[in-house]
This record gives sequence, structure tokens and C-alpha cells, in this order.
Amino acid sequence: MKRRLWWRSLGLHLFLTPLALLWLAPLWLMLVFSTHLETAIFSTPTPLLPGDRFWANLQNLQADTNFFRSLFNSVVVSGLYTLLSLFLTSLAGYAFARYQFFGKGALFFLVIATLTIPYFAVVIPQFILVAREAKTLLAVFVGIGVFSLLALLLAWVRLPLWARRGGWLAWGLLALAYLLWGVPAVREAMAFEFRLTNTYWAVILPALANSLGVFFMRQNFLSLPQSLLEAARLDGASELRIFFRIALPLVLPAMAALAIILFLNAWNDYLWPLLVLSDRNMQTAPVALGSLIGLTRVSWGGIMVGAVMTTLPFLVLFLFLQRYFIAGITAGSVKD
Repeated sequence: MKRRLWWRSLGLHLFLTPLALLWLAPLWLMLVFSTHLETAIFSTPTPLLPGDRFWANLQNLQADTNFFRSLFNSVVVSGLYTLLSLFLTSLAGYAFARYQFFGKGALFFLVIATLTIPYFAVVIPQFILVAREAKTLLAVFVGIGVFSLLALLLAWVRLPLWARRGGWLAWGLLALAYLLWGVPAVREAMAFEFRLTNTYWAVILPALANSLGVFFMRQNFLSLPQSLLEAARLDGASELRIFFRIALPLVLPAMAALAIILFLNAWNDYLWPLLVLSDRNMQTAPVALGSLIGLTRVSWGGIMVGAVMTTLPFLVLFLFLQRYFIAGITAGSVKD
């Protein structure tokens, strides 16, 4: 039996090793091309070993694009987006998983339905909202802040069941009224000029409500034992304490996996930063690399160096953290 398993393992490795080398070939060529002259990239035969032009190509890249500033912008944008989106999707996922409220099914259906909307169908309205109607967006976020505080107050105060239901109904009606009439009124009351283009928030805010993240966190919160949360309530713990001290620590592997996905999505995003960041000092790394492709000249050496600097560190990091990533992805597959 052991001999049969050994031969099976050997055959599997003999089959998968060439496939792995084939997958690694483009990454190796990217690293090799970043160390050669641009003319050598298209020479025959194709160079397969590293050269000595990496630092020269890096200096040219920095001179053409201020690439280190772009890397800093990408780190800031991706980091802030990941932290804020992770916090919001965790709150929303916990609410959908553990609370019963009027319209829960319809609201969750709307959240999932947004996954079917093509991104190119919303990119133009998003750009108009950020570039020309930023006051409207600010008014919406003011309302979100106010009504979030009211929701926290309703969740914290101990009320009879009838009073709690009435409070949530009034909260929903007030939120709808603010959306229909309050947002235009607050927008018109703003006497100052407000634009979000060429700011970090122009890239971060429109994508914070990540529907896939909400669904992912909901599935993981559903897998938590309900008896554990009920025991905390019987001990007198508030809902916020239950969420931050009990529920969140139990889904940390899932949060880590979602954080990797969110960070990489923000790090690799090209179209939206290209639209809202026209200032060279505010551009992210993908936009900076895209600017190297011109009508008459393409700086292939700089592109390859930039690709190496934006790809390999995260590839190495993922190789070390892949077990935690896989554990987080599969954490919500079993429901109590």
C-alpha cells in the first residue's frame, strides 16, 4: 500500500512540476528583462539570465514617473481601503448573520445583486459623483455617520420589545426621509467648494461597500456557535462587546484572508485611479507604469522594473501566508 502511494505521489509530482515551471516562466522573464537594455528584450535569442542594468532602469523609471512616490501612494490607498472596508464589511456581515430586522432578506438580496452589475456601468456615475457632485457624497456620508450613531444607541439602550421595534421603524423612516430630502438640503447648505479628485479619498470611498466582503463575512459569522453569543448576552455583555471581544476574534483567519483580497484589489486597480488622479504626485503605481506607454516610445525596461517591485514582494509574502489564507477561505464552510 505504501509503495503504491509512493508511486502515485511521484507521478503527481512529475506531472505538476512542469506546469509549475510553466507558470513561473513569465515571472522569471519579467525579472530577467528588468536587468537588460530595452533593445535586449526584443533581441534573438531571448535573454534567459539576469543582466546588470536593474539599477540603471530603476533610475530611469524614477526620473520618468517619480515611482517611489507612486509606491507610497499605493501603500497608503491600499492600506486605508483595506482597514476601512474590512471594518465595514465585518459590521454588515455580523448584522446580516446574527440580527433579525424588517427587510433583512430584501436588503441582503440587493447587496448580492450588486455583484451582477458590470463595473463599467457604474464607473461614469461614480466619476460624476466624485468629480462634480462631491458635496452630495459628503452629505450622504454625514447621514451615514449620524444614523450609525443612532443605530448604536438603539442597540445599546435596553428597551422593551415593542419600543425597540418602534425605534427601528422610526430610524428606517428617518433615514429614508434624509436620503430623499435631507441630502439635497445639506448639499445646498454647503457654501464652500468641495472636490475629491486628486485625493486619496477619491480612490478609497466609492469602493468601500464591498458586496463580496459582506457576503464572505456573513458566511463566517453564521458558522459561529449561537450558544456562545447567547451565553455572553446572559452574562450582561453589550452587543458591541460581543462583537469586538467575542465574534471578531473567532473569525480572524477569515478577516486575514479577506484583507489579502481587498488589499490586492486596491493595489492592482488601474482604471479608477487613472480617472480621478491626474496629479502626477498623487498617482498610484499601476497608473505611473501605464504612463510609460506612449505613442512614440515605450519604456519597457522601466515597466519591467516597476512590475518586479510591485509584484515580487507580495508574491513572496503570499507564499509565507498561504496556509492562513486557505484557512480563512475555508473557515466559514461549516455552519453550527
